[in-house]
Amino acid sequence: MSLAIISPGRDPQPWIDAIRKQNDQLEIEVFPNIQYPEKVEVALLWQHPKGILADFPNLKMISSMGAGVDHILSDDSIPEDLPIVRIVDEKLTWSMTNYVVMGVLNFHRQVTRYQQLKEDRNWDMSDPEIPVTIGVMGVGALGFDVLEKLDFMGFPVVGFGFSEKDDFPFPYFPKEKLDEFLKEVNVLVCLLPLTADTENILNKSLFEKVNPGTYLINVARGRHLVEEDLVDAISKGQLSGAMLDVYRKEPLPEDHPFWQNEGIFMTPHIASVTNPEAASPQVVENIRRLESNEPLMNLVNRSRGY
Repeated sequence: MSLAIISPGRDPQPWIDAIRKQNDQLEIEVFPNIQYPEKVEVALLWQHPKGILADFPNLKMISSMGAGVDHILSDDSIPEDLPIVRIVDEKLTWSMTNYVVMGVLNFHRQVTRYQQLKEDRNWDMSDPEIPVTIGVMGVGALGFDVLEKLDFMGFPVVGFGFSEKDDFPFPYFPKEKLDEFLKEVNVLVCLLPLTADTENILNKSLFEKVNPGTYLINVARGRHLVEEDLVDAISKGQLSGAMLDVYRKEPLPEDHPFWQNEGIFMTPHIASVTNPEAASPQVVENIRRLESNEPLMNLVNRSRGY
């Protein structure tokens, strides 16, 4: 069995080391220096060049290097019957929830505003806490954990998604009730998968429907957000600001307007980063299952997009 790691711009060595701890018999090649493409049966991908998988005539499985798979599903050249799996890691969930909680508390307790007041040497005790109701768009493993932890902290929470939910433990709005969902919240967290239905969902039309002063936290994908619409919504006061970890182009270009926008708090796609040591056992186990013709773990449903 031969595994190809295709992750331009990422250091593959931590993955190689972690996988070899699990299976030292596995042949591993790294893009672009793949000598025997005909031997490759498994591809481990992150932001691969579109169409590159056609070079591997005996490919039997694709594995994402993280929880997201939109970077794979956007490649129309991948055969429909080729199985795609992803990483599900409790540490990813833990890190993501901590990041979102940080953003909620920053807005709730006005940390950014007080930092500016410090720089201005302004002793202003007004509005130390802004009442918040948090709406989470996308209530899968990550979104559900965010709802659960914020609810435990005593914050009102509601969820939104593109499917019906039976016996959901929190208030929940399906896609046809998006407008009602938006009127319930003043902190909006995007954790949606990136699909045809969700791309560009954070746009001018949506921002015009939110409660004035709503705060946006986007930790899903950059292509969920129409970036110029966000700048406009902040300037008009429809949004009080935003906390962003993902962008349409990464790294963010030096001339991008977000750098100079005081209403946007930015981090460089670090909210939840896959740990190769934690993820490699899942990769190796799926290879074993593939060889044994057993059901694969964390198999992606292409029609849902995750």
